Amino acid sequence: MTKDQKNEVIGLLKDKFSQYSNFYVTDTESLTVEQVGKLRRACFSKNVEMKVAKNTLIKKALESIDAQRYSGVYDSLHNVTALLFSENPKEPALILSSFRKDTNGEKPVLKAAFINGDVYSGDNQLATLTKIKTKNELIGEVIGLLQSPAKRVLAALLHHHEQKAAGTEAAPAE
Repeated sequence: MTKDQKNEVIGLLKDKFSQYSNFYVTDTESLTVEQVGKLRRACFSKNVEMKVAKNTLIKKALESIDAQRYSGVYDSLHNVTALLFSENPKEPALILSSFRKDTNGEKPVLKAAFINGDVYSGDNQLATLTKIKTKNELIGEVIGLLQSPAKRVLAALLHHHEQKAAGTEAAPAE
């Protein structure tokens, strides 16, 4: 690879790291060409971008953006690395889990995940990452919690109104 080609790859990676606040670092070394194709298609169908690059170039791209912010990811940059970029923090974890189930295997291996500034290191983090809440899920929960008391108040008022209309309301204590 020429210096220009390396700089081009570093530039492309920098764009991706800047565009996405979530990325996964996976090891695809033991996958067949057919399996890698299947993984790429699974990613594409879920709006997850998959990029394979040399570890040294990945590290240079990360360091040029913010060496400190990404320092927890550097140890995972060995063997063959495929990066999975996603807006949704858990989509790559779901893809990897599903892929493993389909192939009855342990591959691809999750080396690390960078989720909104937090680093999850090691393959044992995959199950945790499949349960991570997306921003929209969290917003939905908050709205549900906010609506809950209002629904109870409305239900109580409605119940009170129905009792009054039926004439079964208890007489006020004097």
